[in-house]
Amino acid sequence: MSKEIIKINISGMTCVNCSNGIEKAVNKLDGLLSSKVSFASNEGEFEIENKLLDKEVLFNKIRKLGYGVEEDLKALEKSKLIAYNKLKYNFFISISLTIIILYFVLFPLQDLVNNQYVMFSLATVIQFYSGRRFYILAYKAVSNKNYDMNVLVALGTSAAYFYSVFVVFFPSLFPENLRFLYFDGAAVIISFILLGRLLEERSKAKATDFLKKLMDLAPLNATLISKDGSFKTILATQLKIGDKVLIKTGEKISTDAVIVKGSADIDTSMITGEYMPIYKTIGDEVISGTLNTNGIIEVVVLRESKDTTLSKIVALLSTAQSKKLPISRFADNVANIFVPIVIAISILTFLAWYFIVGDALNAILASISVLIISCPCALGLATPIAIVSSVGKAAQEGILIRNPEILEIIKDIKYAVFDKTGTLTSGIISVKDAIYEEKYLDILASLETKSEHPISKAIVDFAKNKNIPLNIELEDIKLVPGLGISAIYENKMVLIGSLSFLKNNGIKLDTKYLDFYNNSLKDGAGVILASIEKECIAVFALEDSIKNGAKELIADLKAKNIIPILLTGDNEITANYVAKKLDIDKVYSQVLPDEKYKVIIELQKDGKVMFVGDGINDSPSIKQADIGITLNSGSDITKDAGDIILINNELKAVLKSINLSIESMKIIKQNLFWAFIYNIGGIPLAAGVFYPILGVMLTPMYAGIAMSFSSVTVVLNSLRLKLKKI
Repeated sequence: MSKEIIKINISGMTCVNCSNGIEKAVNKLDGLLSSKVSFASNEGEFEIENKLLDKEVLFNKIRKLGYGVEEDLKALEKSKLIAYNKLKYNFFISISLTIIILYFVLFPLQDLVNNQYVMFSLATVIQFYSGRRFYILAYKAVSNKNYDMNVLVALGTSAAYFYSVFVVFFPSLFPENLRFLYFDGAAVIISFILLGRLLEERSKAKATDFLKKLMDLAPLNATLISKDGSFKTILATQLKIGDKVLIKTGEKISTDAVIVKGSADIDTSMITGEYMPIYKTIGDEVISGTLNTNGIIEVVVLRESKDTTLSKIVALLSTAQSKKLPISRFADNVANIFVPIVIAISILTFLAWYFIVGDALNAILASISVLIISCPCALGLATPIAIVSSVGKAAQEGILIRNPEILEIIKDIKYAVFDKTGTLTSGIISVKDAIYEEKYLDILASLETKSEHPISKAIVDFAKNKNIPLNIELEDIKLVPGLGISAIYENKMVLIGSLSFLKNNGIKLDTKYLDFYNNSLKDGAGVILASIEKECIAVFALEDSIKNGAKELIADLKAKNIIPILLTGDNEITANYVAKKLDIDKVYSQVLPDEKYKVIIELQKDGKVMFVGDGINDSPSIKQADIGITLNSGSDITKDAGDIILINNELKAVLKSINLSIESMKIIKQNLFWAFIYNIGGIPLAAGVFYPILGVMLTPMYAGIAMSFSSVTVVLNSLRLKLKKI
């Protein structure tokens, strides 16, 4: 029997319970071997036995559950946009009418009967138009035996609404002291929860933007070299293995390939994260999306566009974003137990009052009071209000939290993994130390102004800081990819470049220059040499300087028993040098993006992982990690992949994020504790348990007041976060 893995896009999912419900439903189909549905990415992956299950049967099953099957990504995006706009419209209607209802509560019409009718009309629109999604979602949840917050919202608001309806149209059924309306309470609850869902969908809609941006890095076209030597421009996606392609200076590599003619300096920063261009010549591989900064090369295609390194990065990102985070849905988990209990208590309350006490009116009132006081306002506010306060506090500290859910897990991280270049270091090459003949520095610096290479800029800046003029006229300037630069000054040959560049031109080093060169290499520095007329006259030691606050951050993390790790594409010597300066014990060097990704996965087997980076090459690791933190100085693609963006690029904000998580969870636990205490105490009162003993019974009016008081308490407690020092 043949097996097939089917990947589809699923529209219409509004919460995690939707994805869980789909999995439960389709798993009952004969011939389905496995299923994985991600609410975060709107993706479904199913393995089927072709002879037992037709994929159309699978698709129809999903459609019958109320979801759309979109095999085309564009169709999915369109569907998501329609759903988002619909949600936004429903919220606008709800909040507008809620404000009007609150106005009539505070400033009622002189004719109170008409006032009631107006509030009824407005509340009906909110309840069954803006709020109909909660009835739909509650039905789906109950059908799949998931009793979530949607069920509580539907029950609680319905109890408040229908009690008010009976008061308006059948007032004679109620004593005068019990003729109260709860239209405003139901409307406020629906409006607030719609706002929360709207913000969630907005963040979710942007979650895949980075994938589109990353794909744009690959060049659209390629210059194909035909067998007769002619050139033809074709789409890069049309390239086949073995095709020969021309890559000019300033062009991006169209696909993974090997150089068969010429040489060039290739900017591989998107892959390695390192800003230093790498010299590539005949026999060397080049990667799709990297940039040819200097030189003309001919390459032979090794992989088609769908199999390139860039495509693999996209695939890794897609896989990482669809993973199910181990985030506890505490309120929903409690709701699975709480909702059936509330319904049972409400029914038992009615039966006890009706059959045992023989009081039909109190039977109705008590059962409704149970449902009203059980309305999840405090429970529903416990987490989102605290999250809103946390996000606001973070913004004040220069921290942009793109995914608030991570506040729940950031406090539990075991490993803090850092990229090197641009994260722990500045990413800017500078001259660390040098020995040179001062009279020649103006010549060397003037020559380096002719190159855009990062090393050239470092030497130019070094000279400028010493107020050296850069106006020396030079002749016959030549850039030698991967080696250095040469020129003629007053009939003398001037060379600046690597040791091999000077040796190839017959330059010998004096002991002092050679010793300086070797000692600099041992210290992890890059080294550039210079000569004039066969004589070495300068050696420059280069470094990527450590960022302010990096060492302090590492020390603070260790104090919290968090293990810092350096994960970089740079060479082993430089990586170990930086790690030693920062007191980082564990180092991974010379790793490519897919290797970084695998390291993160391995670390996650032992605990939660936080990754801090700034380059495109870091994106898969940032997305895969339990917490992905990026710097504002990083690429848009990287920032889109991260959970947290450090707006001011200050590393101390990493520690602040951890501290904020700890404080946020304290507040949330306090809020949930209060919400449950309120229900534990309020439900017996509403049911009339204490009425025979104390003569006390919580009427719907007081149930509504208690519900409001509970909510206010939760809100005020959450706002304390704004005053916390982190």
